[in-house]
Amino acid sequence: MHTMPTKRAHVLLPEDLLREIDALVGPRGRSSFLVETARNEVRRQKLLQFLESEHPAWDDKAHPELAQGSAAWVRKQRAESEARTAGAKHARTH
Repeated sequence: MHTMPTKRAHVLLPEDLLREIDALVGPRGRSSFLVETARNEVRRQKLLQFLESEHPAWDDKAHPELAQGSAAWVRKQRAESEARTAGAKHARTH
């Protein structure tokens, strides 16, 4: 397993919080716990920033299949699936 390079950071934690972390993961599990917790929070913060931004999730140029709206695209996908299923059933009976 390849690990990413790390850098030491001096972090001050309230004693009560440190005791709670140790109770969950033990003193030897602190770093991993804090890294995973920080990664989750960074992902959450980035998602919140994205959701609050004015930028669309995608544009029509990148997804022309949705030009008529997502509901029309879903109906088309379902119709194509039903046609394939009907064709497969017909092929099995003949």
